[in-house]
Amino acid sequence: MSDKRVDVPELTPKDFQSSQEVKWCAGCGDYSILAQVQRTLPTLGIPKEKFVWISGIGCSSRFPYYMDTFGMHGIHGRAAAIATGVKLNRPDLAVWVATGDGDLLSIGGNHFIHSCRKNIDLKIILFNNRIYGLTKGQFSPTSELGKKTKTSPYGTTEYPFNPLSLAIGSGATLVARAIDRDPKFLKDMIDKIAQHRGLAFLEVFQNCSIFNDGTYANLTDKETKDDAVVKLEHGKPMIFGKERNKGIRVEGMTPHVVDLDEGDYSADDLWVHDETDECIARAAILSHIEDRPGFPTPVGVFRSIRKKTYDEMFREQIDAAHAKGGGDSFADLLEAKNVWEVN
Repeated sequence: MSDKRVDVPELTPKDFQSSQEVKWCAGCGDYSILAQVQRTLPTLGIPKEKFVWISGIGCSSRFPYYMDTFGMHGIHGRAAAIATGVKLNRPDLAVWVATGDGDLLSIGGNHFIHSCRKNIDLKIILFNNRIYGLTKGQFSPTSELGKKTKTSPYGTTEYPFNPLSLAIGSGATLVARAIDRDPKFLKDMIDKIAQHRGLAFLEVFQNCSIFNDGTYANLTDKETKDDAVVKLEHGKPMIFGKERNKGIRVEGMTPHVVDLDEGDYSADDLWVHDETDECIARAAILSHIEDRPGFPTPVGVFRSIRKKTYDEMFREQIDAAHAKGGGDSFADLLEAKNVWEVN
């Protein structure tokens, strides 16, 4: 994260609203993400000119136009690569990426996993609506197996990516998830990734009201959401349900849902969430829990650890090379080691 200054003028959400008309479809979850980002950034103590937003291609990638900050609308799948170049050349900037499930996980998948592996100090927000919205409703890398779309009229025959599992396995140092229709919690998660130093990845379950409406209905509908979602809280047992009477217990490496009303288990017997665990096994298990019948979908911070970033080590290496001296001119480089003459 870029250095904060004590003399930063007081900012408001309006300071981050550009003059561009927001052109997303009515009911699109992108509006919620934009609103919570614009509410969060003024609270960070960072000058407005120190923010930069990078995007690729897709509905989500219009994001830089709607932020009154520096930014770049890149090309398909290359947002993480462009953001890496920005961060390495301007380490003082807070570099954010707005991307979709198609943009980041299909053509951009290779850039994403290596950004995670290197632990570059980027904040990546994945707008996951499980569909290609901009190009009118084709299946994406996160579409459910069997999903019927314009490009899979008989249902997809591909297993979907699990973005959190991919980020965890690739080495991202902060991995989190939120839902567009829980704005307060979404804002909390945006603040979490903003405060992190390293590759911070936030997946947002986001509704596409035109081409994939209701894909997360069970997680957002008033009647079902309490039983379908478990909010992860560091240091606290995993309890969920309308009556707060269900919990997740782990035996060995296998999680189980238990009913606290039956008397066999209490809150003391449940899995206590530890987002700071250096071992990825805990976060990896959590990232796949919703795949099991009867299990809730976790939201919150799955993993948050601290280790040196690529850009820190890159800068240290350059500084060390300069400290050794030896000349910085082009002629000095030409006459350095490993040079030979051709007769």
